[in-house]
Amino acid sequence: MSVSVLGVRHHGPGSARAVRRELERLRPDVILIEGPPEADGLVWLAPELEPPVALLAHVPGEPAKAAFWPFAAFSPEWQAIMYATSAGVPVRFCDLPAAHSLADDGDDAAGPRAEDGDDAAGGRAEDGEEPSGLRVDPIGALAGAAGYDDPERWWEDVVEHRGGDTPFEVIAEAMAAVREGHEPDGREARREAYMRKTLRAALKQGFGRIAVICGAWHVPALAGPLPPVTADNALLRGLPKVKAELTWVPWTYGRLASWSGYGAGITSPGWYHHLFDAPDRPVERWLAGAAAVLRDEGLPVSSAHVIESVRLAESLATLRGRPLAGLGEVTEAARAVLCEGDDLAVELIQRRMVVGDRLGHVSDGTPMVPLQRDLREQQRRLKLKPEALDREIDLDLRKPLDLDRSHLLHRLRLLGVGWGTPGQARGKGTFRETWTLRWRPEHDLALIEHAALGTTVAAAAAQRAGDLAAAESAALADLTSLVEQCLLAELPLALPEVLAALSAKAALDTDVTHLMAALPAMVRAHRYGDVRGTPAEGLAVIVRSMLERIRVGLPVAVTGLDDDAAADLLKHVDAVHSAVALLSDGVREETSPRSRWLGTLRGISDRQDLHGLIEGRFTRILLDSGELDDAGDRMSRAMSRGQAPARAAAWVEGFLAGGGLLLVHDPRLLGLVDGWLTGLSGEQFTDVLPLLRRTFGAFAAPERRAVGERLRSAGHDDGAAEPDVDERRAAAAVATVLSIIGRAGG
Repeated sequence: MSVSVLGVRHHGPGSARAVRRELERLRPDVILIEGPPEADGLVWLAPELEPPVALLAHVPGEPAKAAFWPFAAFSPEWQAIMYATSAGVPVRFCDLPAAHSLADDGDDAAGPRAEDGDDAAGGRAEDGEEPSGLRVDPIGALAGAAGYDDPERWWEDVVEHRGGDTPFEVIAEAMAAVREGHEPDGREARREAYMRKTLRAALKQGFGRIAVICGAWHVPALAGPLPPVTADNALLRGLPKVKAELTWVPWTYGRLASWSGYGAGITSPGWYHHLFDAPDRPVERWLAGAAAVLRDEGLPVSSAHVIESVRLAESLATLRGRPLAGLGEVTEAARAVLCEGDDLAVELIQRRMVVGDRLGHVSDGTPMVPLQRDLREQQRRLKLKPEALDREIDLDLRKPLDLDRSHLLHRLRLLGVGWGTPGQARGKGTFRETWTLRWRPEHDLALIEHAALGTTVAAAAAQRAGDLAAAESAALADLTSLVEQCLLAELPLALPEVLAALSAKAALDTDVTHLMAALPAMVRAHRYGDVRGTPAEGLAVIVRSMLERIRVGLPVAVTGLDDDAAADLLKHVDAVHSAVALLSDGVREETSPRSRWLGTLRGISDRQDLHGLIEGRFTRILLDSGELDDAGDRMSRAMSRGQAPARAAAWVEGFLAGGGLLLVHDPRLLGLVDGWLTGLSGEQFTDVLPLLRRTFGAFAAPERRAVGERLRSAGHDDGAAEPDVDERRAAAAVATVLSIIGRAGG
């Protein structure tokens, strides 16, 4: 019997090639791979998958307990699986079972959970980073002994750039030396105990040639004489356990990159994929690809640029004593030659090539919940292919295909699957939508989490909406938003239940600000129901009822407000005013919602106890709506000497919140503001300056410039126009001046 333990770097292209060659030489009877043993039954699916993919382990009903084990084409473990499936060799995963790793909630967890951001080897301590429970960086120690200050560069030079000739025996000896005096405990010790348990089981079953693929750090724990069985059993005894289910899910290179949140210990999966796919002339091929990326963006890059950048990269590698130009050298060469020092162009290469936009694919035979299968079928029917990079699409809701796409994306958002993010639609009209699509691996976890709600996306979204409506904690604004979502997602079966909950909540809610916060979403929902042809019986009645209750409660709500409360209420007033403008009841203007709303504001605006901010804003709304012809008189009263400067400044802030162009087109209002400002004392001006800065700072730059030009033309410099003069009242003064001039002249 022989046991060959191959220590690798997870997601290392050099290690991947070396493992494949070594397995072809060893021709083992069984292959043990670091990973959750519950996935043994999923190995046969691997040839049908397109990496990057990941094993997903989760606890049904507990979505927070989940973990991913990603694999790329350049992962040594994946190449071992590919060899085994092609050669008919059995594969067994030998790491601590997911049933144990997902059960431990403590800091010394037996395995990672998806939200931990742990290394993506599913609990494998990434070579080059500190394994859990240790205080030593093994690769860092070896790199330091070799005179390297960068552990990643040392590993690349010694292993990844050797063309697949990985010195497994040397790595094992080096790791044994580093581990002396640094034996793992806790989580790492339990993992290695289970690896040895799996190895003993394979030996007991009579396999003659056994190959073990694991992280280099674990090699000393598995090679040579094994510790007593009783010691390992003691470590594994009494571990907590849960029911875990596993399947394959698509993965992305963005998730393999350590900065993306699910760190795999590598920052350049695209570069590693290139090294694995192009072992011959990798530098030339890489820089030629970078030139193509830049050309696609309209940047002029010639063949001469590529030739010079290759020469520079190779020269840098020679100067630094590297066997092959690495990512640092080719990046510097691309920056200097291809990008001509442009950091934005370098960032483009980083995003497109160094990290990459590759999204894996799983086959139809992969275990899936019905919800996942339904989504896959709809993606095919609607021609919406999941992609790893952002892709923007414009939908015309008048077209059946685009309308169905919109329904799907809104339903998924209700289920917490944010595949699409709505944006600002281009053009006019409510029949257009703009979405940014980007598929993330965790979306599969969200679908699994909601699998119990229904077998189709539509059924699950409808059930989810009903559950949210029935929740006692649902606020009025939440329910109105939910109505809007049901209409956008076309969930007619869920809408009556949500509307009933909304009506009951609105009838009991006496806080007018809650009603004001809820009304805009209801009005939008009413409008979408009209535009999309979605029936929403009872919605118009609820909207009118809420508006009437707002009109009745608003006079009380504006009483006795401090500055913060006035500012908060003003946001609601503006939102309701915009929402009322969308209502179209088909009735006479005199009795329309808009007329009734403006009548309420007109009645309140004449009160003397209003906060300056509220009074100023109401005045502006009424003026813009054509309901006032005495706005100048109102401003004059608000900024008279009898008013406190702070209140006058608040009035101006509320009045000008709609923009500053009014001052440009109305000289009288501009003169009133100018006169009030110039009449303030220095102390008063200092007191109101923050309000004024906030008010005028909100104007667009062209508006501020136009106001300044208007002031200049109004008589504030030498080129000013002559002011209006009452000739009758000035006649006596003119006669006196003329007599003085005449006497002086005589």
